[in-house]
Amino acid sequence: MEKTPVPGADQGGRVLDEEAAGPREHDVDDLIQELLEMIQSASSFGDYRRLQRKECFNLVRRMKLVVPFLEEIKELQDPIPDAAYDRLCCLHKAFHSARKLLRCCHDGSKIYLALESEAVMGRFHMVYEKIKQSLDDMPYEQLGITDEVKEQVELMSVQLKRAKRRTDTQDMELAMDLMVLLSEEQNRNADGAILERLAKNLELQTLPDLRAESMAIKKLIKERGGQSGESTQQIINLLNKFKQIAGIEDSNGLDDVTLPKYLEKCPSLMIPSDFLCPITLEIMMDPVIVATGQTYERRSIQKWLDAGHRTCPKTRQNLAHLSLTSNYALRNVILNWCDKNKIELLKREQIEDSDCLDGKDDIPSLVEQLSSIHLDVQRKAVKRIRSLSKENPDNRVAIAKHGGIPALVSLLNYPDSKLKEHAVTTLLNLSIDELNKRLIAKEDAIPLIIEVLRIGTVGAKENSAAALFSLSMLDENKELIGSLNGIPPLVDLLQNGTIRGKKDAATALFNLLLNCKNKVRAIEAGIMTPLRTLLDDKNLSMEDEALSIFLLLASRPEWRGVIEKHSFIEKLVQLIKEGSSKTKECAVAVLLELGSHDSSFTSTLMQFGAYEHICEIERSGTNRAQRKAKSLLQLMRQCQLPRSLARLKS
Repeated sequence: MEKTPVPGADQGGRVLDEEAAGPREHDVDDLIQELLEMIQSASSFGDYRRLQRKECFNLVRRMKLVVPFLEEIKELQDPIPDAAYDRLCCLHKAFHSARKLLRCCHDGSKIYLALESEAVMGRFHMVYEKIKQSLDDMPYEQLGITDEVKEQVELMSVQLKRAKRRTDTQDMELAMDLMVLLSEEQNRNADGAILERLAKNLELQTLPDLRAESMAIKKLIKERGGQSGESTQQIINLLNKFKQIAGIEDSNGLDDVTLPKYLEKCPSLMIPSDFLCPITLEIMMDPVIVATGQTYERRSIQKWLDAGHRTCPKTRQNLAHLSLTSNYALRNVILNWCDKNKIELLKREQIEDSDCLDGKDDIPSLVEQLSSIHLDVQRKAVKRIRSLSKENPDNRVAIAKHGGIPALVSLLNYPDSKLKEHAVTTLLNLSIDELNKRLIAKEDAIPLIIEVLRIGTVGAKENSAAALFSLSMLDENKELIGSLNGIPPLVDLLQNGTIRGKKDAATALFNLLLNCKNKVRAIEAGIMTPLRTLLDDKNLSMEDEALSIFLLLASRPEWRGVIEKHSFIEKLVQLIKEGSSKTKECAVAVLLELGSHDSSFTSTLMQFGAYEHICEIERSGTNRAQRKAKSLLQLMRQCQLPRSLARLKS
C-alpha cells in the first residue's frame, strides 16, 4: 500500500524547504526576536513577591539558558524545518505564559498570592511542562545545533523535569496564621499579634505597600469580570484588617483608590502628595508634626495614639514623645492651593457630627448598664457592646477606658448562659488590643474564661478557646493559663467540639505548648487521643494542625512514653505516601524529631518500608522537607549499620 506523500517533503519524508510546507503565521526571524525580547522583558521585572520569589528567579534563569540556542538559530543560513518552527511557536506560547505569571508575582496582590499559593505553584508547573515539551521535541540534528548548546538545553530540560515534581509550600507559621484568620467568622476578631506577624511576612506594613495592594486587588477583581466571589471577599477582608492595624481609616479595603467627594468634580486634578495625611490619604485640614518629623492630620494621629500605638505609622519608628506640633506653614499652603483650585473641604464640625453616629458616645452609658439589677437591661447592653467591640479599634479602647473590662468579667459569674457567651466574646474582641490583653488578665478573667470553656454553650466554648489563644500571645499568660488548669478543657474541645471548636482548640493549644510546662500538662490531659483522631479522620482536614502539635511534643520523653509506637509510625508513613506536600513535610519533621531522641523509633520506621518514599521527598519535596528527609535518611542509615555489622559477625 502506497504511503500518502507528505506536503513539502521528499520521498523519504524529509521537509524540503519553508515555502513547500505552506505559509507560516510568523516570520522566523521575527519569531526568534520576539522570544529573545520576552526573555529580556522577564529579566527586567527585578524583584518578586516574597512567597514566589525563589521560583520566579529560577524560572527567569532557565529562560535565559535558551538564549544561546536562539542565537544559533538566528545565525542559520538555511530555512528551518517545519518541526522546528512548530516547536518555536510552542516555546513562544510557553514564554508568553511565563511572562504573564512573572508579572503576576511581581505586581499582583500579595494576599491573593499567599491564599492561592498552591494554585500559583500549579501555574509554574504548567509553564515548566510547556517549555520542556517545546525543547524535548526540537529537531536539533536537522538544525545543526552545536553539541555544547544542545547539552545546555538538555540539562535545562532535566532541571525542568525535577522542578515539576517539587512543590514549595508556605512555612508553618504563615500557614497557621492564615488558617486562624480565615476561620474567623463575622462575630469574631482576629488577634492583632497574628495580623501584625502576617502583615510583616507579606510585606504589607507600610502605607505605600497597602495602597499598591489595593490597586492590585482592584485589578484582580477587574480581571475576574467584576465578580466578587468568596475568595475575593476573603482577600478584601484581610486587606481591611491590615489597614486597621496600620491606622488607616477605611471601612472598605478598596476606598483609597477612589476619589474623595471633594474631588469628584475635578478628577484630573493632581494633589501634591505632601498635602495628604498618610493615615487617611485625604487632604489635611489641621496638619501636625510628630516626634519623627512626619506630618499627619491631627484627628487621625490622635486616634492612632489613643489606640495605644507608640510608633510612627509611616516610618514604624518608636516615638520619643507624644507631643503634636501644629504645622502652620503647610496648613497655609494647603488652604491657598484649595482656594486657587476652588476646592471646598468638609468642615470639621461635619466630620465630627458623622462620627457621633457610630455609637461611640453610647459606650459610657452601656458600660453602666452592664451592672444594672435588671437582666434584660444587661442583656441588651452586653449585646450592643459586643457589636461595638467588633467594629473598630477606637471602640475597644473606649470600652476599656470607661471600665468595661471589670464589668464584663463580672458577667462571667452569672448563671445566664447567653449573657456569659456575649461577655466572653466581647472580651475576645477587646483582647485584640495589646494593652487590653494585660488588663483582662489583671482582672482575673482567665480562670472565669476557663470555666466558661468547661461548662458553657457550644458558642461560648468556642469563643472562650479563641479568647485564651488571643491572651496567650503574651508569654506570661501562657504559663498562667496552664497553671490555672486551662489545658484539659481545651483538650476536651479538641476531642468533642464542632469543627470550628476543634480548630479554635488546636490553635490555642499550639500557642500554649510553646511553653515547656504546658507540654507536660497536655500529655497528662490525654491530648494523644484527640490528636490521633485528627490524623485518622480525613473529613476534618486537620492533619497538618495535628502534626504541628505532635512536633512540639515529640521532644518530651513523657510523650514518647505514652505513644503507641508501631501504629503511630505506621500512620505517619501512610501520610508520607499519600498526604499533601505540606503534610509530608510535617510528618517527616515529626519522625526526625522522634528519631533524634530515641533510635527505637527509627528502627520501627524501617520496618514499614518508608525508605524509598523518604528518598523521594529528599529529591522532590519542599525545601524544608528535603532538609528534614536528608537528616532522617542519615539516621536510618546509622541505625542500619550496626545491624549489618551484626549479620557479618554471625
